[in-house]
Amino acid sequence: MTRTRTALLCAATALFTAATLPGTAVGAAPAPALRDGQPCVRSPRPAEGPGRQVLETVQRAKQDLDLNSVLVRVTVDGHELVTDAFGESMTGVPAEPGMHFRAGSVVFPFMTVTLLQLVEQGVVGLDDPVNTWLPELPHGDRITLRMLGDATSGIHDYVTDPVFLAQLEAEPFRHWSPEDLLKIADPEHLWYEPGTNWSYSHANFVLLGAALERITHTPLDQLLAQHVTDPLGLHDTRNSFTPDIPTPVLHAFTSERGTYEESTFWNPSWTTGPGAVITTHICDLARSAEAIGSGELLSPSSFRTQLDPGTVGLGGPTPDCPPTACLPDFNTPARHYGLGLLVANDWVVQNPSFSGYAAVEAYYPAQRLAIAVATTKGCHTPDGNTAETIAKQISTDLVPDHPLS
Repeated sequence: MTRTRTALLCAATALFTAATLPGTAVGAAPAPALRDGQPCVRSPRPAEGPGRQVLETVQRAKQDLDLNSVLVRVTVDGHELVTDAFGESMTGVPAEPGMHFRAGSVVFPFMTVTLLQLVEQGVVGLDDPVNTWLPELPHGDRITLRMLGDATSGIHDYVTDPVFLAQLEAEPFRHWSPEDLLKIADPEHLWYEPGTNWSYSHANFVLLGAALERITHTPLDQLLAQHVTDPLGLHDTRNSFTPDIPTPVLHAFTSERGTYEESTFWNPSWTTGPGAVITTHICDLARSAEAIGSGELLSPSSFRTQLDPGTVGLGGPTPDCPPTACLPDFNTPARHYGLGLLVANDWVVQNPSFSGYAAVEAYYPAQRLAIAVATTKGCHTPDGNTAETIAKQISTDLVPDHPLS
């Protein structure tokens, strides 16, 4: 496609709006938290104060990053500071806070919370070898449940594999089974001895989901609902076994295959195991940030383990694990991987980004501050997680001496 034709296509399908911030004054106190069953809607737009600053940051970032839409919710101590949406879902369809989008790795701490609850109940031990439940897994006698949750198993990430990437680009609507994904991950050939290094790998969570099902004799979607989403009232966070997204839908577009095109219903089966392929909306995302970031569903001891299961100090290239996968500067006290989540400058974070969608949930325990952002791409949006870029700026606005980094 020529540059001119690409520009015309972008102009025809892009979702641009020049949203303004009307000066609707509200009181200084945060609004009450969203009650169970209440719709996720935008809050009154403040004329001044921190809420106004957040909205100005979002509006500026939407323009600077050429985003179709930005959804945002910020809470303090569980109370709403601001909830809003800018831009469009599709041409002529304004983005709304209650629109659903793909949440990807937000589900990983749901899995590890469930695992830690089972440990608390004495059902399993965190350091039990996984071959008890996954006897077909190579090296399963040396890989533990903890190693799947904290990404120290040595199993490489199929998402970075050139063969997988080529097939995903050629067939974005293809359904991927766990067997398909693990064949590419090739757990027979580990990058390093289990437990001695760290490398992010989606394969770990495909396997952890399968292990949880066998441990509990419960389908993963039902298990996560019982242990996490139902207790937290996350009724708009749900699994789908198909590429469907519950209405109303926040549509996504991307240029990653060379042409700016809609990617909303590309098949997300590759992102993790069946039963954990979730969608959500911005209010549930903020509620998730609060609960996961505060350890609401865990004992204090289990929560400490989730934040630091022993990965600090791990992470470094080996002959088999390339520097891009094993990062020597990642697992430090200031920035490391816990059980299914990131800890970055004391913020507890998850940051999915794929198929035109990006999101971040971040929680700063010291101030009980939760930031949730979701974005969709315009024609010229830069690479990277733009929701995380915005969340970092919001954190700088609200906590200048301790921002997300």
